[in-house]
Amino acid sequence: MKILLAPAETKNQGGNQSVYSKENFFLEELFDKRDEIFEKYESLLESSSIEELSKWFGLKKLDEVQRYKESLKNKKTMKAIKRYNGVAFDAIEYNNLDDNAQKYIDDNVVLFSNLFGPIKADDLIPDYKYKQGAKLPQTAVEKFYQENFTEALNDYLGDEIIDLRAGHYEKFYKIKNANVLTFKFIKDGKVISHWAKHYRGALLKHLAINNINSIAEFMDKNLEGLTLVEIQEKKNIKLLIMEIE
Repeated sequence: MKILLAPAETKNQGGNQSVYSKENFFLEELFDKRDEIFEKYESLLESSSIEELSKWFGLKKLDEVQRYKESLKNKKTMKAIKRYNGVAFDAIEYNNLDDNAQKYIDDNVVLFSNLFGPIKADDLIPDYKYKQGAKLPQTAVEKFYQENFTEALNDYLGDEIIDLRAGHYEKFYKIKNANVLTFKFIKDGKVISHWAKHYRGALLKHLAINNINSIAEFMDKNLEGLTLVEIQEKKNIKLLIMEIE
């Protein structure tokens, strides 16, 4: 069983791992495709003015834009799961988990980077900026990664997937044949959006701590702070509607 997770716009700075290279990523056989997008991104950084990048990044502070204008080729890296921060990642509390729970996440979680495409939680990435939905010249990254990585992902992910992604990242990879578990979170009968990120992170933490390796095993566990109110099934997808207590 594998788990799909969205990235975050905000990231932790720094890193002490090796710079950008083929060996930093899973699906090494597709590194040339990743590198095609990476080089287009690097060219954009080099050819664009600070003002142009301010708009492309969605950043107002020009000193921050200047930092992200620097090439990524020589920047140190860290695990993707540690690079991203924000509501979901605060809920995961990766750094506070024991070694077994961290290894569970490293081995089983695939994130979807706007720049690097599908990456494992322990793939090594630099600090970068890529606003969700931004287009590189003549390239829609979502479509590019879907066209070039779907077959390999089908083989890698297997026949059971827990999908914790936000809707936008379904454009990178559409699940067709696997059995899928997804979630909708409600409070007082209303669907929540922003805080859904927190509960996706909390769900991943729950999976890791309990070393859950199948959908059936997950269904047998109680979730603290959440109550299952309805299950909706359509073909291979099972949607759990969870009430926040």
